[in-house]
Amino acid sequence: MVTTWKDASRDFGIFLRLEKSLSPNSIEAYLNDVSKLERFISETGKNIGPSEVSYPDLKDFLNWYNLSSHNARTQSRVLSGIRAFYKYLLLEGTVKESPASLIESPRIGLKLPEVLSIAEIDRIIEAIDLSKPEGHRNKAIIETLYGAGLRVSELVGLRITDLHASDGYVSVTGKGNKQRLVPIGKKALREIELYREERNVLRVIYNENILFLNRRGRKLSRVMIFKIIKELAERAGIKKKISPHTFRHSFATHMVEAGADLRAVQEMLGHESILTTEIYTHIDRSYLRDTLIMFHPRS
Repeated sequence: MVTTWKDASRDFGIFLRLEKSLSPNSIEAYLNDVSKLERFISETGKNIGPSEVSYPDLKDFLNWYNLSSHNARTQSRVLSGIRAFYKYLLLEGTVKESPASLIESPRIGLKLPEVLSIAEIDRIIEAIDLSKPEGHRNKAIIETLYGAGLRVSELVGLRITDLHASDGYVSVTGKGNKQRLVPIGKKALREIELYREERNVLRVIYNENILFLNRRGRKLSRVMIFKIIKELAERAGIKKKISPHTFRHSFATHMVEAGADLRAVQEMLGHESILTTEIYTHIDRSYLRDTLIMFHPRS
């Protein structure tokens, strides 16, 4: 069955949204991978659709993509997107076999995420200027990211009705629109309450239920959260390359280091598999090893 790139991409996107319940950002990433392959095929002068792409074509595509100095992790992610695309075409009967089935993923070493120490987190919070209109909001954002281990998409989508302050929980909508209850500390809840007092004096609020708003009363974007954190890190003199996700990693790492049960951390982070959560045991072992080297008389 011959299908065009446009039709196949459109239908693949619908499949990911309706059948797989993926987030808009994940769907966009998959479709970008398909778009890269389409562009490569077009640039090679081949007038073929996705169902006519062969194993050698995919090998040439990956070689071309690798020349752009992409690291193994990025290469692996793109290959994963192409595999998912052809798995879908196979499911639909558009292809009889996937040209991606024989391609091996590039080897990826264990990459431990960047983690902030408790002292570094304190420095970032101390760098917030509470005299500015956005001061208490930014402090509440940092305390919530670190205090509940949220993803940035979960943070910007947080609603006032998601807060269960008396019980010490927030209701979080994670990947695939799956909801979970996450405990949140008193410090974060107190900062949220202080921020809400300032939030209530905004001239216009376009969405009464969204918790974190910009000065125009609109929902904050993911990019804005990145910008806030980058500026605070610079002000605090933090040299590490950090992002909103760094606070999530730090939350999980500090929990594991303190002896928290891995299953409980998995539930709080909203990980599908405990294998994803287990990376924090590697961080913990690294921490223990460094402690031994520093303090053991025989080291």
